[in-house]
Amino acid sequence: MTTDSTPSEKYASLAARIKGLVIDSIVLLVFIFIGSLVLSLFNDVPDSIRIGLFLFIFLFYDPLFTSIFGATIGHMFIAVRVRQNADETKNITFPAALLRFVAKSSLGWISLLTISKSQKHRAIHDMVAGSVVIYNV
Repeated sequence: MTTDSTPSEKYASLAARIKGLVIDSIVLLVFIFIGSLVLSLFNDVPDSIRIGLFLFIFLFYDPLFTSIFGATIGHMFIAVRVRQNADETKNITFPAALLRFVAKSSLGWISLLTISKSQKHRAIHDMVAGSVVIYNV
């Protein structure tokens, strides 16, 4: 038990979070492939539409899933949820999820360095967004 009487086993480990990230990378590729297939059904789709669709998929997949469902597909697969640090029963808001995604994308792997040092296994992007990643019980 930790000092705040919360079992550290409740919070997602670095290994679990990396597994979720790998799964989400595959999911993003599948979504982009499906988007490409759909666009190929139409003649003369402007490049701006193609770029817009792919940017939308890349930029909003994580924040939308995290704020609406409390998890991306990768998170769901490994049975973790992203919650508010202040109230672990609630999903984070869309603006917080977007901020979390921007911080995570900007910092890359560096953001994960604090997980093993943090009592709640929070990455830098979790601290920025006020989130915590917990195992789904």
